[in-house]
Amino acid sequence: MARILITDDAAFMRMQLTDILQNQGHEVVGEAADGNEAVDLFKNLEPDIVTMDITMPEMDGVAALKEIKKIDHKAIVIMCSAMGQQSMVIDAIEAGATDFIVKPFTPERVRESLDKVLQIETN
Repeated sequence: MARILITDDAAFMRMQLTDILQNQGHEVVGEAADGNEAVDLFKNLEPDIVTMDITMPEMDGVAALKEIKKIDHKAIVIMCSAMGQQSMVIDAIEAGATDFIVKPFTPERVRESLDKVLQIETN
């Protein structure tokens, strides 16, 4: 089980991801609607994993990822992107994203990603 911070500007996506994660036995410790909020919550909550939408107002996901990596270079961040955002996904991976999932996501794909990053964490 992991403690997870969900970041997405769409409340519906946060709710959907919360349901998927809780059904898989994980604890959602917080939700952020933009990158600034995600960075603040990361500092306060110290989650095991952060899910990060790429396109958000205020501070986008790639910028927030870079800020979180400054706080903890070992932070596990899974980027969430819509189809057609490949260049931003590449930017995110270069900035240190651990994995990415494409919206709309299925519970199976979310589980695969979490299993993958949790294996990385324990190795």
